[in-house]
Formats: sequence, C-alpha cells, structure tokens
Amino acid sequence: MPLKGGRLPKSGSRRLGLDSFGLSPEHVRTLRALKTPARIQRFVDALEYQYANTARSPQRVLRERKGHCLEGALVAAAALRINGYPPLLMDLEAVHDDDHVVALYCERGLWGGIAKSNFAGLRFRAPVYRTLRELALSYFEQYYNLRGERTLRAYSRPVNLARLDRRHWMTAEEDVWFVPEFLIAARHYPLVPGKVARALPRVDRRSFEAGMHGWVKH
Repeated sequence: MPLKGGRLPKSGSRRLGLDSFGLSPEHVRTLRALKTPARIQRFVDALEYQYANTARSPQRVLRERKGHCLEGALVAAAALRINGYPPLLMDLEAVHDDDHVVALYCERGLWGGIAKSNFAGLRFRAPVYRTLRELALSYFEQYYNLRGERTLRAYSRPVNLARLDRRHWMTAEEDVWFVPEFLIAARHYPLVPGKVARALPRVDRRSFEAGMHGWVKH
C-alpha cells in the first residue's frame, strides 16, 4: 500500500461494511454499531485486560470479552474494517519493555490511533497527526517501563491485515501468531538517535503515577 508523505486516505467506499468477513451475524452487529473510532476505543477499553500468552482473533475476543494489547488492536482493526476503513496496524518497538500495537485510522488526511493498554496514556489518539511519525511520537512520553525508563524507540510502516485474509485473522479459533510475526517483519523507523536515547532521564514520579491509573496487576 503506497504512502505519500506518511499519509493514507480512508477507504473511499463504505461497501466494505456490508461484508461479514466470516464473522457471525451477532459479532457483525456489535462491530457495525461502533460507527466511530471513539466508540471503538470505548468498546476496547471495556474489554477485561488479561495478561496471557495468547493471540486471539477478533471473533474469539468478541466472544470472550477479554484481551491484551495485541488482541485489542485486532478487534479495533476488525471494527474499523466493518465500518469501511482499511484494517491497518502499526507496531511500536521498545527496549527493556513490551512492544505496543495500535490500530490506525485516517480522517481528512490526518492519522489517529486506537489501542488497548494497561498504561493510561497509550490508548486513543484523535486524528490530528499529519504523519505516522508524529502519531508514534505522541506515545513517547507515556511509554515507560516499571523502572520509569522511557522505552519507545521505533515505529513500523502500516501493516494492512487484508493481506492475511487467507489465514483468517478475523475468525480463527487457533491463536493468530502470524499477525505479530507480520508486524515484527515490517519495516521499522527509528524515533530517537542512540546517543539521545542513552541520555534520557527517567519519568518523574507524578507522571509515572498518572500513567498507572487503572493499572491491572498480573
């Protein structure tokens, strides 16, 4: 999918929303009711956060109503697709920390993001970012580990999950580990020069505690 200046227009047709993509009628109705990215984010937030070594498909997450970062992004991508957007994900790559996955959408040529996270500041982004780099950088200050180290280092190009339709990423009953593998293999772009990264101060206590609001323990 070609990019120009880091931008991608939203799908020009809503006909995508008329296809179930193999989802059950009940799950299609659930996703179709989430007509805006903000509604999708609220739905993703309401899922029970669960630490688990899983990669559930959107259909499984819709059935079980629980999930983590990757699974929340997959459900968001499915909901965006049902409502006429391309199912795009972006990987945020970290050091001494977990990666983070964001579902992407574009409104009027500007990027936004939908995500599930145990950190308060790593979730929704309104569509105000001109490039994916700008969007990725918006997560930088809130992206830290339990030692207070700022850990975000790179972001991936958009990954269109439509390329994985043959593997049934939306409906598979087995874990869809091929999705994170696809994300990891995508081209990544550095956000911070190495010398700068090594000199970064730790997050101050107030900011650290604010980002931990609503934290779900293991």
